[in-house]
Amino acid sequence: MSSFKNAIPRRAHKERAQPQARKKFGLLEKHKDYVVRATAFHKKELALQKLKEKAAFRNPDEFYFKMVKAKTVGGVHRLESQVNKYTQDELMLMKTQDIGYILQKVQSEKKKIEKLTAMLHCLDDQPSNRRIYYAEDREEAEELASKASEHCNLDAYGNLPSSIRRKTATSYRELEARKSRVRDLEKLYMDMAMQKELQKSGRKRKLREDELVNPTTKPVYKWRQERKR
Repeated sequence: MSSFKNAIPRRAHKERAQPQARKKFGLLEKHKDYVVRATAFHKKELALQKLKEKAAFRNPDEFYFKMVKAKTVGGVHRLESQVNKYTQDELMLMKTQDIGYILQKVQSEKKKIEKLTAMLHCLDDQPSNRRIYYAEDREEAEELASKASEHCNLDAYGNLPSSIRRKTATSYRELEARKSRVRDLEKLYMDMAMQKELQKSGRKRKLREDELVNPTTKPVYKWRQERKR
C-alpha cells in the first residue's frame, strides 16, 4: 500500500523567497537555518554558564604546578619553554633507540628483498643445458641456426598466463620499491649515527674541502685525539 501511495505524483511545494522590499537583508532564513543557529547559540550559552559556575565555586586555596609553570600572555595561558626538558643522557638514550629501530627496519627490508629475489630468480634464469646439432650440408646448418635464433628471441613470459605475468610485474615493482626504501633507510641511519656521534663529548671540527683526501658532498668531522688513562 505504501509503495502505491508513493507512486502518486505530488505537488512540489516551493519555499517562500525573500520579499523584494527586504532584498537588502540577503536570503530569507529557513527553519533549518534557524535550528543550526539556535543550537550553536545555546551550546555557547551553556559553556559560559559552566565557566561562571566554576569561577563562583572556586577554592581560593587550590594549587597545582601549572600555576607556577605557566603564565598569561594577552589572556592566553602559555607554558614554559621545554627546550631543556630532557638531560643529555636521556637524549642519547632516545637517539640510540631511534637508531636501533631504523637498523631493525633495514634488516627486515633486506630479508624481504632476498625472499623476493629468490622467488623471481627462477624466471630470470636461462636454461644451462646445451644441445649440439650436426648438419649434413650448408642449407641444413642455416636452417638450424635460424630456428635457434628464433628460440632465443622468444619472450621468457610468453608461455605464462596473463594473471601470472601481472603478478610477476607487480613483484618486480615491489622489489624496486623495497630497494629504494632500503637506500633511504640506510642514508637516514648514517645521518642519525653522525648526529649521535656529534652529541658526544670531545673537541671536534669540520674539515675544509682542501683537507679532504676523498672529496665528498657530506660533511666530514675530525675529533681531537685525547689521551686515555
